[in-house]
Amino acid sequence: MTRIAAVHGALAPHRRTQPEITDMVARTCLPAGADRRVLDRLHRSTMVGTRHMVLPLERYEELEGFGACNDVFIDAAVDLGAKAVRGALHAAGLAAEDVDLLVFTSVTGVATPSIDARLAGRLGLRPDVRRLPMFGLGCAGGAAGLARVHDYLLGRPGHVAVLLSVELCSLTFQRDDASMANLIATGLFGDGAAAVVACGAERAADSAGPTIVDTRSHLYPDTGHVMGWDIKDSGFQVVLDPQVPEVVRRYLADDVGGFLDDHGLKPKDVTAWVCHPGGPKVLHAVTDTLDLPADALDVTWRHLADVGNLSSSSVLHVLRDTLAERRPPPGTPGVLLAMGPGFASELVLLRW
Repeated sequence: MTRIAAVHGALAPHRRTQPEITDMVARTCLPAGADRRVLDRLHRSTMVGTRHMVLPLERYEELEGFGACNDVFIDAAVDLGAKAVRGALHAAGLAAEDVDLLVFTSVTGVATPSIDARLAGRLGLRPDVRRLPMFGLGCAGGAAGLARVHDYLLGRPGHVAVLLSVELCSLTFQRDDASMANLIATGLFGDGAAAVVACGAERAADSAGPTIVDTRSHLYPDTGHVMGWDIKDSGFQVVLDPQVPEVVRRYLADDVGGFLDDHGLKPKDVTAWVCHPGGPKVLHAVTDTLDLPADALDVTWRHLADVGNLSSSSVLHVLRDTLAERRPPPGTPGVLLAMGPGFASELVLLRW
């Protein structure tokens, strides 16, 4: 048994409305004098109202090349990551020296030494802390990271593990790129971080949070082309195929149904769905294919409107909000789910 002791979210410092961001994107991504009606329509269709960004809007017009963007990522990821981890440890009633494992996930920047190594001294972690940096999981990274934390704690039940996600998606927006994928991404993604403190079975009694019962990962065949990055001199150029919602409709019901069936459960038994906000079309696909009640993803929809899609951090923010706002009945099952490049799903079965 792994118990989630605390979840803490942190957002980048500059909050902007969607129209303000759309205007910036029009200046930086569209050719001079271009018709921006398609851009405006795409940004409205994301149903995002506000987002947080790591830089003031005018700075994005000045960034040149991958190196400059990545330098900003490293500095900001350490600052925002430290804030998230400190908040989670405080909420869990634990100190930095209690941490045995730090897992770090991101898909919006790279660093060596990794961000987790740079954080260790600042946070006061023990010199013998185990570290696991993960890259490339995209929006599925929060769920996958939670699953890997569970795997570790099953083998070391007296330990404490921290999962940290930092995603600064605005640093990946591509200047002078009027492709549909880039225009959609610039309307959907925001910047934020989240940290989860989890305890193994021997320490689980110290927390009243939900337990992790089981996890499952599934790579879908012949779908590697639908989501990811093309690595360019300018940085991470988004790959975002319109087929993504159809891939969800094709595979997710069998994934979730089989996973729950292994535990003698049906989707109707689940009292809370903690779902990554992949965008309106993806959320409608999830609701339809799982035959969920109309209000089942309300927390996810509200997160999308308030801050956009934070890639791997989002599902952890939704978990935090679920626990804070509509805590399910004790002892009932919950499902945390996210999908990302691969194309793949990550499922976590919870017991509230």
